[in-house]
Amino acid sequence: MSDDLGTGDVLPKVKVLIVDDSRMVRASIIKRIRDRFEFREEADGEAGWQTLLVDDSIQVVLSDLTMPRLDGYGLLERIRSSRLHRIADIPVVMISGDEDDTARERARELGATDFITKGIGTVELIARIESASRLNATTRQLADSRQALAAASPIDPDSGMATPQYMEIHGEQLMSAAVRYDGQVSVLIVGIDNFGEIVRNFGRHVTDLIMRKLAKVLATKVRKEDTFSQIGEGQFAIITPDISLASAEQFANRMRSVIAATAMQYRGQTLRISLNIGVANSIADQADSVSQMLGLAVSRADLAHREGGNAVRCTGGEPQKFAWTAGIVSIERALLLIKSGAEADIVPQLPALIYRLLPLLELIGVKYDCNMPLESLRQLAREADTSLVEK
Repeated sequence: MSDDLGTGDVLPKVKVLIVDDSRMVRASIIKRIRDRFEFREEADGEAGWQTLLVDDSIQVVLSDLTMPRLDGYGLLERIRSSRLHRIADIPVVMISGDEDDTARERARELGATDFITKGIGTVELIARIESASRLNATTRQLADSRQALAAASPIDPDSGMATPQYMEIHGEQLMSAAVRYDGQVSVLIVGIDNFGEIVRNFGRHVTDLIMRKLAKVLATKVRKEDTFSQIGEGQFAIITPDISLASAEQFANRMRSVIAATAMQYRGQTLRISLNIGVANSIADQADSVSQMLGLAVSRADLAHREGGNAVRCTGGEPQKFAWTAGIVSIERALLLIKSGAEADIVPQLPALIYRLLPLLELIGVKYDCNMPLESLRQLAREADTSLVEK
């Protein structure tokens, strides 16, 4: 079937994300689909998740069930629980190997769209992907319809804030203006660190009260030109034009400090909350869309939460609550800086990182009989150990 529309235009190819820890499986799938589909590939669920957050052109995910770091179940659960509609609704086709019916049923309960086996034929593989892509197209059309309705009614009558759909629509308008007039746009994702704990201890009624109180406090901090919306349980988004990444980070830290100092009373008990905030900026992150920046900001807010909360995460800046005085950067932070192209910030930290990683490297060397220069690494680790003792 030709992709030619008869007017000189060509239909864009569907983009597929292939997530599998087997290089041979990925290569086999790519070989069979590359003429029909665009593709990206990742070797584990965590890398696949990060790619989904920043690449809003992906329309179908093919994922193995068993992988290191984050397996297929974990990736599927993150996708279906995402607060970004483009991610939560994306078709996910699971690549099934030797898993039994129980494993497949678990994946289906988590929201798997379809299953394929690793030995599937080319014709059937292409048919399954095309079927999933048609489902995604239909879902996006419905989302567009919801956005059109949101544009007509931009304010949520219950909260008084912008609806999430209107926020994204208006955000894209701000992005378009920023490109046209050489400006910039920043996005902040603001989450409550202990939201789940408050729900368990006090119930939904109290969390609703807290969300309304927090919304009122945050609303006094945003500008008239900013767009402010609740995008999920315990989480808000702010799109703010014409401020740099540094200014957005300062703004985020002011909000974080205000909330950390705010006490709420309920039946004689004092409730305190803290925030995790992720920040993204169109220039600093070289982002092409608000959707991409929302994905980045959600990921950074999640990192801030997992690292203890009450912190701000943004490109090129360590969360304010973490100090560099000890000369140690976390493994997770090092990987994030490398992915963002900031390898130079990691180089002075390499001996300390080797010191922390050496037991794992030694185990890998023994388990897989790898010829790694462990003695040289041990020497570097000893140097790092001495420097840490001195500090």
